[in-house]
Amino acid sequence: MKQYKNLHIWMLIPLVLMQLGILKDYWGDFTENSWSVHIHYWTGTIWYLYLIIQPYYATHGQMDKHRTNGIIGMFLGGGVCLTAFSMLNRDLARVQMSMEMREQFGPFEPWFFYGVAVIEIVMITSFGYAVIMSILQRKNTENHAWWLISTVFIIMEPAVTRGLQYLYIILRFEKWPDVNIMLPFYVGQMLIILLILLTAIKYGKLKHPATYLAIGVNLFSCLLEPMGRSKSIQTYLELFIKA
Repeated sequence: MKQYKNLHIWMLIPLVLMQLGILKDYWGDFTENSWSVHIHYWTGTIWYLYLIIQPYYATHGQMDKHRTNGIIGMFLGGGVCLTAFSMLNRDLARVQMSMEMREQFGPFEPWFFYGVAVIEIVMITSFGYAVIMSILQRKNTENHAWWLISTVFIIMEPAVTRGLQYLYIILRFEKWPDVNIMLPFYVGQMLIILLILLTAIKYGKLKHPATYLAIGVNLFSCLLEPMGRSKSIQTYLELFIKA
């Protein structure tokens, strides 16, 4: 456990990036957000905080607190999954809104929100799998810790890419509405993958299954546009998710 002694400090980086990325999207229209959005934001934020305090407890002689908080944390992890799944209908609602209010949505065409729904399904499922694996591997400290750390990078994408897209738009690199929204999206994905690799190298987990999963999820997210434009995928989403 010695190598994880400063992990709580290292984990501040993804927390800060997430908060900066989601700043405008969440706090910019705070009072207009639905109840499900508020619940998902705070469960996700608290999950990130847990992944800071838990390594601290485990490596600073406070294992009783670590175990107690671990039980609560597993409950919280389930909450992150369920609240994220409950918000998928919002993506379909935005599909409809982007059709009806083209001027306001500009470059964010309906296909974008279909694509977002697909990658969020994969992201949420992968997050849940990593949490379950951390439970199954709880007696193996190295594996237990790394499966939990991977969850940070699995669910970073929405906050980071939204923040970069917003920054790209306000800096007016391209004139609205002719903005290439996928360019900052891809930059965000590469940034997350870079963080995964740097963290994995630092802790000697480059070939760990959890590392492969986190990288795989973020590479899969790069398929947002072709998946979002797929008519068959759009049909299936409309069938199973009601806006």
